[in-house]
Amino acid sequence: MARMLRRVAVVGAGAAGLCAARHILSRPNTFTHPAVFELSDNVGGTWCYEERVGTHDNGRPVHSSMYRDLRTNLPKEVMMFPDFPFDPELGSFLPHQEVRKYLLRYCESHGIRPHIRFNTVVENVKPVAVAAGDGGETTMWEVTSSESPGCRKTETFDSVFVCVGHYSNPHIPNIPGIQNFKGKVLHSHSYRFAEPFSGQSVVVLGAKASGLDISCELAKVGAEVTLSHRAPRLSVPLPTGIRQSSTVVAIEDDGRIRFQDGSVAGADVLLFCTGYNFSFPFLDANRLGLDIQDHSVSPLYHFLFPPAFPSLIFIGICKLICPFPNFNCQVQFALAVLDGSVTLPPRSQMEDEVLREQQEKLQRGVKQRHLLVLQHTQWDYCQMLARTAGFAPLPAVVCSLYEEVWRQRRIHPQNYRRLNYRLVSDSEWRLSDGETLTVS
Repeated sequence: MARMLRRVAVVGAGAAGLCAARHILSRPNTFTHPAVFELSDNVGGTWCYEERVGTHDNGRPVHSSMYRDLRTNLPKEVMMFPDFPFDPELGSFLPHQEVRKYLLRYCESHGIRPHIRFNTVVENVKPVAVAAGDGGETTMWEVTSSESPGCRKTETFDSVFVCVGHYSNPHIPNIPGIQNFKGKVLHSHSYRFAEPFSGQSVVVLGAKASGLDISCELAKVGAEVTLSHRAPRLSVPLPTGIRQSSTVVAIEDDGRIRFQDGSVAGADVLLFCTGYNFSFPFLDANRLGLDIQDHSVSPLYHFLFPPAFPSLIFIGICKLICPFPNFNCQVQFALAVLDGSVTLPPRSQMEDEVLREQQEKLQRGVKQRHLLVLQHTQWDYCQMLARTAGFAPLPAVVCSLYEEVWRQRRIHPQNYRRLNYRLVSDSEWRLSDGETLTVS
């Protein structure tokens, strides 16, 4: 008897969703064409710059957090999908428009666009038990979507890839007295360009990538910036116009800002660069056995599978990673599970393993909100996925160059993007001035 092809839904047509669709399409003997559900009218996800903030004309929220002058903080040589390079004529650090063009080219080259349902909201994804051929039961997925209000459609799939990203639901920490602040309050999600802040005093909360980047932009247009954060004082050179302070703890009755060190200051703007919350409004977390909090989703075996329903697959949920290569590894591993090449352990074993890994991290001092941060462990993780599923691992040069750029960014956050790199081989990269580094 011919084996039935598996039908897969992909939620989201950003980089992760496009990667999932590309690899599903490359396996026509195992999977039917994917159904890709995309909320907006184009591909690219967060890389689609939208100048407006808040909501679109149709009332749907603006999901992209892209700002006008953003340039990548990773070079294209490590950002790329391993089998799909960027234009070699481009510099290493790209304006966001070039990344969007790259994703459009990826979409067209792999024939993905005909399978994308644009302007479609996924309203509900729920598991349903159906009779299996062996007399038992198997889990299928009912996906309810709508292209317009009141026009719903429910379809059944063997598996669902959740590829909605985590850069659209702003996280704003609770600050006592925030209602007393007399200036403007916004999150980096709604920041687009610096000029409106010229001559104003701006307190930026958070000194990670976006906080530093936006602070530098604001300083260039003459804003007086206070960079407020809980981390140790940054030793890197910062532009004139930026001063560091301890974290904000409250807003006084008169609207002034009180910092952890006891100092108090006024400001025109409070700008939160405090990250994003996980949000999956189409999922019933309790039914799926998941605990979805602002900064964590658990349990997920190998950061991919809810042990109770492993045919629901989360792509790109980890933080501080090299995104496109990471997506590429996760998708291929997940498809190896779906096609039977890789067998997952029983549910209880997966749950125990996730719990054990989390407890080990917590005992090492990792905070609960950082349990999905991979950073320097991402390479072993991707190697494990490749080794287990039998696909080509990431070249060693990707890790080497990523770590070098991470080092350069800490040394001089304003100037590291001036460097250009070139991959010489799977183990060597070269600076534009000709210096070559071989991975040992």
